[in-house]
Amino acid sequence: MRKIILLIISLSFFVTIDVFAASGYVVINDTVNIRKGPGTNYDKIATGKNGETYDLSNLEVIADEAHNGECDEGWYNINYNNSSAYICSLYATKYEYQEVEDDKPATSECEKEMEAAGFPSSYWNGLCTLKAKHPTWQFKALKTFLDFKTVVEKESSCGKSYIATDRADYKDTSCKNQYTKTWYPASQKAVAYYMDPRNWLTEKYIFQFEYLKYEKNMSNEYPNTVTQIIKNAAFYNYHTKKGNDLGKIVNEAGSNTDVSPVFLASRMLQELGTGDSLYNLYSGEYTGSNNAYKGYYNFFNYGVTDSCATTSGTSICGLTYAKNNGWNSPLNAISGASSSLSKSYIAAGQYTTYLQKYNVVPVETSKLYIHQYMTNVAAPSSESSISYNSYNKLNLLNLAFVFYIPVYNNMDNTITNQSNGATGEESSKNPSEYEFSSIVTLAGYRYDNGYISKIDANTKVEDFIGSLESISGTDVEIIDAQGKAITSGNIGTGAKVKIKNAQGEKTLTVIVHGDTSGDGVINALDLLQVQKNILGTYKLNDANNLAGDTSGDGKINALDLLQVQKSILGTYKIAQ
Repeated sequence: MRKIILLIISLSFFVTIDVFAASGYVVINDTVNIRKGPGTNYDKIATGKNGETYDLSNLEVIADEAHNGECDEGWYNINYNNSSAYICSLYATKYEYQEVEDDKPATSECEKEMEAAGFPSSYWNGLCTLKAKHPTWQFKALKTFLDFKTVVEKESSCGKSYIATDRADYKDTSCKNQYTKTWYPASQKAVAYYMDPRNWLTEKYIFQFEYLKYEKNMSNEYPNTVTQIIKNAAFYNYHTKKGNDLGKIVNEAGSNTDVSPVFLASRMLQELGTGDSLYNLYSGEYTGSNNAYKGYYNFFNYGVTDSCATTSGTSICGLTYAKNNGWNSPLNAISGASSSLSKSYIAAGQYTTYLQKYNVVPVETSKLYIHQYMTNVAAPSSESSISYNSYNKLNLLNLAFVFYIPVYNNMDNTITNQSNGATGEESSKNPSEYEFSSIVTLAGYRYDNGYISKIDANTKVEDFIGSLESISGTDVEIIDAQGKAITSGNIGTGAKVKIKNAQGEKTLTVIVHGDTSGDGVINALDLLQVQKNILGTYKLNDANNLAGDTSGDGKINALDLLQVQKSILGTYKIAQ
């Protein structure tokens, strides 16, 4: 049997060996003073906060030197900024670093490579299978040095994570904070399943570990990759005709701000779409307001809030933001937006989708288990499948992708469901840091210029709300044309959806293709309305008109009528 003794490293992104001879670590469970010595008679260095983690030099507590009764239980000697410090043991929970036992010897070259990279043998089969199919892919072990059972307990605390499931053992029935009838507080078993990276080492789901920072060894490949992603978009074609190489510009912006250009290109496409409806934002040619905004660019829709757009219009809002931030060239605009994206989470240590849900290696240790952008335990796997499908469609799976995959201590310990702090009160909900478009996309729907679509007919309101709330982290409200709240029944065309994130609130209009009447089902009434619209005896307006265009060709005609008819008969499914 081989035993691999784990070296203790800092939790910052750049891995460095700590000279502090750590034997374990503590997790602070309350606000506590960090002092120079083991007693309140020593000077205070800093204040430790709930959830912060520090390495221990000794598993034993050290006697209180002050002898004033304030910490009779003794003190822990911790590593604080690479210096010796002390906290009262009453305010922290101690954990011991364990030896990792590995009975399986590495035999193949790939297994030896994975072992050298720091992956336990339980990772080898999945990673080597992927490596055989994609030799350009790189896998890097992200050593968290956190006890897996402890992590699961933290991430499954009441109101922390939610799941849509029929499995009884995946629901935490001790927690009373249930979002909807179909979304439940996730149990420890559920969280353990979704947090265990070994369950996601497949071609589709590996992308939740995709590195979202700039990789210098891909600098030559980024421009072409970016071009492949955005080449069919109107904004790309416009700038190509003007002599601007957006692939090169996005690559330079990513390099300047340490963000993957592939990520930037995907976000641009998501925000601007493929059409030219946001021409004023990306062209630099807007002539309104006495040419005050001419020469300014906004490729990410920044500053276009509902309240601003309603009073001033999309162009003014987006270009005012661009002007205030000096975005007077495509490079400045894309670099500026990229810098904002980086500061929000990538530079904070949350540089993969997995880490955006499970913040287990934060740059600031005080952010451990908090500052997480979603509550849905399945969100990382859902987003990874979207990324995979995009890359696969564009034939980009042969790129040199880099994946940072977490490794925890004691990963094979048995996880049993226990009470996670049941409460009859509504827990505080943390609004997501995601842009509104990302919240909608991750929930499984489509976001497009004030509308939300890709919603199947007969979708229940509570299911629809639950899907969005699992990503937004806070309440989602549905109202009808009269402003009355909709809490049950089917979600239908024309309904208004109010979504909140950390920056504010946005209202989107629902489109269910084929449902022109707005009742959420496709039936004879919709068929009649489409027919009358074609004959000119009835006019479908706004969202209802978009819902009637089931073929997606921009107009309502006999083809749409036929598709609605076949949908009612059950011989055709209208694409949402």
